[in-house]
Amino acid sequence: MGPVSVWQWSLWGLLLCLLCSLCLGSPTPSTAPEKRAGSQGLRFRLAGFPRKPFEGRVEIQRAGEWGTICDDDFTLQAAHVLCRELGFTEATGWTHSAKYGPGTGRIWLDNLSCSGTERSVTECASRGWGNSDCTHDEDAGVICKDERLPGFSDSNVIEVEHHLQVEEVRLRPAVGRGRRPLPVTEGLVEVRLPDGWSQVCDKGWSAHNSHVICGMLGFPSEKRVNVAFYRLLAQRQQHSFGLHGVACVGTEAHLSLCSLEFYRANDTARCPRGGPAVVSCVPSPLYAASSGQKKQQSKPQGEVRVRLKGGAHPGEGRVEVLKAGTWGTVCDRKWDLQAASVVCRELGFGSAREALSGARMGQDVSKRYECANFGEQGITVGCWDLYRHDIDCQWIDITDVKPGNYILQVVINPNFEVAESDFTNNAMKCNCKYDGHRIWVHNCHIGDAFSEEANRRFERYPGQTSNQII
Repeated sequence: MGPVSVWQWSLWGLLLCLLCSLCLGSPTPSTAPEKRAGSQGLRFRLAGFPRKPFEGRVEIQRAGEWGTICDDDFTLQAAHVLCRELGFTEATGWTHSAKYGPGTGRIWLDNLSCSGTERSVTECASRGWGNSDCTHDEDAGVICKDERLPGFSDSNVIEVEHHLQVEEVRLRPAVGRGRRPLPVTEGLVEVRLPDGWSQVCDKGWSAHNSHVICGMLGFPSEKRVNVAFYRLLAQRQQHSFGLHGVACVGTEAHLSLCSLEFYRANDTARCPRGGPAVVSCVPSPLYAASSGQKKQQSKPQGEVRVRLKGGAHPGEGRVEVLKAGTWGTVCDRKWDLQAASVVCRELGFGSAREALSGARMGQDVSKRYECANFGEQGITVGCWDLYRHDIDCQWIDITDVKPGNYILQVVINPNFEVAESDFTNNAMKCNCKYDGHRIWVHNCHIGDAFSEEANRRFERYPGQTSNQII
């Protein structure tokens, strides 16, 4: 018998150990789901109205901040993974377009792609945490099978059915129920709870609370209200109180971030010696102009030092500040709702709905290309350029271009410097739509594709300077 090498003995020893463990009866693995290391540091909950305990908008808490998931590329496989994260066996469906209402705060995940077998959502592919081009109108939801995983116990799951949330707030006018000018700037504060709209007890109510409410509704600030009048009016009306003990600091972007308490179902005496909270907000100049309200006399403001650029709608865009006569941008490090709300209020809006990062509204109003022949592979607004035949891609800088409908025109051999048998097909024209974020190019055709009359209709725009269609 030849000598047995060390590695052979090691192998036999390993096999022997395995056999012995089987013979002696090693402990069987637990049927309970093991702790998912990938999910540590994350918390999950279902939110929104109306819903059942096993369905709702998916919200994830990461780094102490709650956020949602965009419905782009969302599938039933992703819903399976998330339902298991929430302690359910599987998903029976999923929802899109914020069926359970839009969330607030960050949109943590976008283009989420799961196979369905992942033990944690962190194992699924996505654009990365916090990297999204969605709005909360695209929040995804899940419908889980009403069956819990055996032995599931995870403190990372928030039982929302026992943890009420304030998601919607409104001001209800207490007088003059006829036609009133919009927006409503003064009235009773009401919050939407699972049982319907309820009032808020005004005991301990402060100006900080009013500041947060006005900000949520899109108003930059609050003003004093005739409390005695509303107290007298409240004595003649019945109220349904659902919230009390509200104590805001004043910097919160949403009422749900304030300290508050919900009345329990068995609370019979609600808001003793108190009344419904009333708030009066100051409309911004935008509201005053659109609703025909008389503009309030205000002190003349100095030079504008903050602006929004690159947004498709009023109230959104890349934040730029003026310093030493030069406009510049703001780094998104530690950029959050609180910081964004400061900017929004400075511009005459309310609290921020989202604090976007990652240059979602485009990068810096500075020029990247020059108007020169054989330039740096790109042209800027209002310029034209010539390119060599070996440049396979050209960039068009649209930094200052406003959202709208345009015509994109590309011409080859414009000065007829190269001999050709037919010059009529050297120009390509396309309809172009820009919404501030994306560009759609459609109805492209070469120069001789349409009749002369059709081309005249196609070219009704104010010259080559902007190419914008009126």
